[in-house]
Amino acid sequence: MRIERLPQRAWPKALAWPVLQLLLLLLGAMSVLWNAIALLLYPLLPRAAGQRIGRAGIAYGYRIFWAAARASGLLRMEAHSLRPLADEQGLVIVANHPSLLDALMLVAQLPRSFCVMKASLMRNPFLGPGALLARYVPNDGGAHTMLRRAVDDVRAGGQLVMFPEGTRTTSAVLNPFHGGFALIARRARAPVQTVFIDTTSPYLGKGWPIWKLPPLPIEFEVRIGRRFEPGPEVDAWVQEIERYMAANVRQMPLHPNA
Repeated sequence: MRIERLPQRAWPKALAWPVLQLLLLLLGAMSVLWNAIALLLYPLLPRAAGQRIGRAGIAYGYRIFWAAARASGLLRMEAHSLRPLADEQGLVIVANHPSLLDALMLVAQLPRSFCVMKASLMRNPFLGPGALLARYVPNDGGAHTMLRRAVDDVRAGGQLVMFPEGTRTTSAVLNPFHGGFALIARRARAPVQTVFIDTTSPYLGKGWPIWKLPPLPIEFEVRIGRRFEPGPEVDAWVQEIERYMAANVRQMPLHPNA
């Protein structure tokens, strides 16, 4: 790992756990607050303004969370490499998926970005208004409707963030890829930008209980990978990207007792 080690704050183990939980509570409180604001803004703002403010607001909120996490000395994310992408238009960004915090890392640095989100979450009054204001794409209405909405957004200059594994990594390297990202990119005539999320921590990975204190400090680093232009055949293109990412991802602990 190239992550520069943090000077670990002298939290006794008995205090480190509640501090880590307080960080997650802070994240939850900010989410509730922003969703309340978004609920008021959604019917008032034109679509374009609402989308721009909604996406920027989510990114800004996540940056506040990461700043607080770093100040605690328990958790750090290094994602400066994403900054050159922030102003690019019409891009599909794909990354590996080691933890529940992955989307927070990417979206924090990419204020144009949007995600495909479970429709049930978008109907949740505590989670949905912010996603509705940002015009995230719900996964209901059938695959064709979801693909069309995502393609239209990318064509209009949006940045789609996707995790092709479909769930957090459970295999030694990567889970098999799903091809939806490539189909969207091909129809939108947009390149696929690969991104790697490196970590030496199993925290919030598949099978890690949220209540269990991991080895400290928890550190993540985001790397920019190769960019792929749309290929003539989606299946072959997906396999090429999957092979590239599997060959370049940095392995990490995967099990709760790591």
